[in-house]
Amino acid sequence: MLGVRPVGERVVGRGKRLVQRFPLVIWLTLVWVMLWGTYDLGTLFFGIVVAVFVSGMFPVPPINTNIAPRPIRLLSVVLYLAWDLVISTVRVAWQALRYGRRATAGIVAVRLVTDSDHIIAMVAQAVSLAPGNAVVQIDRANRVFYVYSLGLRSAEEAESVRREVRYLEDKIVRAVGSDADVAGIDAAGKEG
Repeated sequence: MLGVRPVGERVVGRGKRLVQRFPLVIWLTLVWVMLWGTYDLGTLFFGIVVAVFVSGMFPVPPINTNIAPRPIRLLSVVLYLAWDLVISTVRVAWQALRYGRRATAGIVAVRLVTDSDHIIAMVAQAVSLAPGNAVVQIDRANRVFYVYSLGLRSAEEAESVRREVRYLEDKIVRAVGSDADVAGIDAAGKEG
C-alpha cells in the first residue's frame, strides 16, 4: 500500500514531535504559573495540562534558523549588553540633566552586513534595549536600520552610532551566526 507508514515509524514521528514541542510546553507552563501568581503543585500541574493541550491543538511549524550558538561569545554579548545598558542610562540621564527639553535627537541610517532575518531581529532588539536608542524602521530589502538616537548634535556623533550598531552586529554574528554569516562579516571588515 502506498502512503501508509508502518506503526513503528508513526510512533517515532510522534515522539520526535513531542521532543520538539518540549521547550514550548515548558515556556507555556511558565507563563501559566506566572499569570496565576501562585506557585504550587496544582497550578504547575494544570499549567502543564493546558500547555500540552495548546501545543497539541495549535502546532507550531518547525523553524530553520541556521543559528550556531557559541557559548563564550554569547556570554561576551550578554556582558557587553549589560555594560551598554549602564553606559546608555548614564548618557540619557546626562542629556536630561544638561539639556532638559533642549536635548536633541536624530535618526541615523545604518547598513548591515548580514542577510539573516534572525540575526537582523537580534541586532534590532539589542540596539533598542539600551535607553536613548531605538530601531524605528528596518528596510529589509536593503538591510538598513533607521536608528533613533538621543543626543545627536553632529555628523561625528551619527557616525559613532553607526559604528556602535555595526560593532553590535559583529558581536552577535560571531556569537550565534552561521559560518557564512561570519565569513560575510570578515569580508566586510577587510573591505573597510
